Amino acid sequence: MDNMLQFMKLVGQLKRVPRTGWVYRNIKQPESVSDHMYRMSMMALTIQDITVNKERCMKLALVHDLAECIVGDIAPADNVSKAEKHRREREAMVHLTGLLDDGLRKEMYSLWEEYETQSSPEAKLVKELDQLEMIIQAHEYEELEGKPGRLQEFFTSTEGRFHHPEVLGLVKSLNEERARHIAAMKLPPHICTQECSFCPD
Repeated sequence: MDNMLQFMKLVGQLKRVPRTGWVYRNIKQPESVSDHMYRMSMMALTIQDITVNKERCMKLALVHDLAECIVGDIAPADNVSKAEKHRREREAMVHLTGLLDDGLRKEMYSLWEEYETQSSPEAKLVKELDQLEMIIQAHEYEELEGKPGRLQEFFTSTEGRFHHPEVLGLVKSLNEERARHIAAMKLPPHICTQECSFCPD
């Protein structure tokens, strides 16, 4: 049980690893990696597509960023090559899963590898959920800051990467809501024609 305790303590580090992309954009109190993985898992749970294994999608969502509890969240701006990023994360996963019993070790490493290689319909769907969760979070930060459009680069980075019908539906709803918020910010200042208790003007 000592190894399992060490595994759980390492996993717990994900609650304290901030998502690097938000840190670089000066987001106050940015989400952690585990925050990101949790909502992805909820997304997987709510998928209605019966052609994919929902349980496997949830597992993939929980495991896909697990290595970051050791290597941190390596972002494109860190100038680390994809090959080097994969090498570091693979070593971390070997260490992490080495703390588990053989069956669990094989399952967890296999899930991580499946996501990395995008070798199944479930892995491809979870990759889309990863991107969707990111832009939902970007929209929420724009709302919190009152600055619609500030994080446009995150939306631009996902263009052409969504294909699953349910994901496309959510992206459409998100884009429509965001467009309304951006348009509202471009309206001329409100000019009051009568005294009212709720108007600041």
